[in-house]
Amino acid sequence: MTNSASQHSSRIAILGAGLLGRLSAWQLLEAGQQVSLYEAGSFEQSPSAARTAAAMISPLSEVVASEREIYNLGLRSLQIWPEWIQSLNKALPDHPPVQYDATGSVVVAHPQDRTELQQFHRDLEGKLGSKQNSKPLNQSQITKLEPALAHFNEGLYLPDEAYLDNRQLLDNLLQRIRTLGGKCHEHTPIELDDLANNKTIDADTILDCRGMGAKKETSQPLRGVRGEVMWVECPEVKLTHPVRLMHPRYKLYVVPKGNDRYIIGATEIESEDLSNISLQSSMELSSALYTLNPAFAEARIIETDVNLRPAFMDNLPHTAEYKIGDTNVIQINGLYRHGYLLAPAVLEQTLNKFSKTETTHDQLS
Repeated sequence: MTNSASQHSSRIAILGAGLLGRLSAWQLLEAGQQVSLYEAGSFEQSPSAARTAAAMISPLSEVVASEREIYNLGLRSLQIWPEWIQSLNKALPDHPPVQYDATGSVVVAHPQDRTELQQFHRDLEGKLGSKQNSKPLNQSQITKLEPALAHFNEGLYLPDEAYLDNRQLLDNLLQRIRTLGGKCHEHTPIELDDLANNKTIDADTILDCRGMGAKKETSQPLRGVRGEVMWVECPEVKLTHPVRLMHPRYKLYVVPKGNDRYIIGATEIESEDLSNISLQSSMELSSALYTLNPAFAEARIIETDVNLRPAFMDNLPHTAEYKIGDTNVIQINGLYRHGYLLAPAVLEQTLNKFSKTETTHDQLS
């Protein structure tokens, strides 16, 4: 909806200032709507999973263990992200630009785990057939693509994958929202149940993007899936692509974040515990990282983080629409571990629907 003027300016309240909330506020403000953004926590230190995430846009990697719909939406997001980031960077020339890299990702496995890599490739072919765009790599090709992985004998290159600087994105989105006149309310938790009796929000439409904050009010059961990540700094290792290491127990991913820093993750725990990273997870992540390249032994752990991915039972995103009095409510939730992969495509569908509603409203007015 960016740069498309709306004939009818609606008052829209957005609940939750994570990835979906900020993207929604930005796009709607660019379209000429009046937007108020409400966040239960802090804007600068967002408690959302969007700040914890590695921010990979990886439809091929995810389709192996997901529904085909995830892949289809992911491909659309790959088309949207470059346009949106270019637009955002252009609008904020005095701020650090959001870095976006679409040069693909690399999947490797140690010789003893090569069957995991082979199974991954077979699963890709089984899910996507001839449409799957992966390229087997031998040792020479791996060395040319990622010299730091020269000791691996075989791997896969997934060209249709990308990643971005999520923390800079969240910061820049907030700045742009404020510049466009969005009203931002942090430390302001909102519960929809309260609105029926006490209209604390004056809006034509409420867009509920609260993730786990909406757990008690979603149309179907929502659960949190614990994820743990580590940030390390290691000048001794130079990686330029996201790398996945196949393993029987966990699938380690390493994503370069600039300035010799990397984010490492793998854990997916059916728990809503938000306590600090466990010793077991820390050891497994560290040991897997070491086997990826022994020089990571000299890496410095600069941060660990834990968050919950909001997921429905089918691990697919869902929207729900209903009314509270005269106010329209649209809930978007359940992006699970696919936040950056799905957010633009899911939001596009929602905002297109919203645009049609606005057009109908104008015709009736």
